[in-house]
Amino acid sequence: MLHNPSLSPFLRRLALPAAVLLPLAVAAVLLPFRAAVAAPLVALTLVVAVVAVAVLGSRVAGAVAALSAAAWFDFFFTRPYERFAIAGPGDIATAVLLLAVGLAVSQLAARTRRLEVVAITDADHLARIHETSRLAQCAPSPHRVVEHVGDQLVSLLQLRGCRFEYGTLVGHPPRLDTDGTVVWGRRPWDADRQGLPDTEVELRVFHNGRFHGRFMLRPTPGAVPSAQSRLVAVTLADQVGTAIDLVAPTTTTHPS
Repeated sequence: MLHNPSLSPFLRRLALPAAVLLPLAVAAVLLPFRAAVAAPLVALTLVVAVVAVAVLGSRVAGAVAALSAAAWFDFFFTRPYERFAIAGPGDIATAVLLLAVGLAVSQLAARTRRLEVVAITDADHLARIHETSRLAQCAPSPHRVVEHVGDQLVSLLQLRGCRFEYGTLVGHPPRLDTDGTVVWGRRPWDADRQGLPDTEVELRVFHNGRFHGRFMLRPTPGAVPSAQSRLVAVTLADQVGTAIDLVAPTTTTHPS
């Protein structure tokens, strides 16, 4: 279920009740004018209510609003009135179109929100990569880049914290690989569903084929960073290797 991220949790919680009640409220407002207002105009007005709910809430809320709108249109505006039955073929066609258009509009609204979220997320990721790359080229010491990337990783992967170990490989912790997948021992870990393991996870730093160190990530239980975020994390870690090689192209150094 995709929610609109620009709205508060309180407003999002209102979406499903609104999906049921808003079409009913619109129908009640139009009911006194039933004899004067054509059925297609009533249906069009109810579609507006569906759009309002779809923008407010989720794909499911939009679909419920479409069903609610079709039901109340049937109940109040088709003969026999005040019954969930339709006698006229024209009214049947209008009711079916109302439901179909309402469902389509709700799905389009949800799709538009999803594209907006992806665009915003991509812009944020690109900004992180650009900022880190620029810092790696001009930082006075690799340690400055390590600190910056560590802060970025905590935010990006929703971590409790992380630390950097220079030039060491001790133990066999779970590993965030270069393709964004997670491996624990010889087995893949389903990070897309389970998030990162609830133990320290290593993110190794290489550059030009040389190992320089690793970030030890402390995941937050219940957090599930996206595959895209994990790939960006790997890209950021690569910038640490770049910074180390710029300062000491043949050896790995520790911060003073």
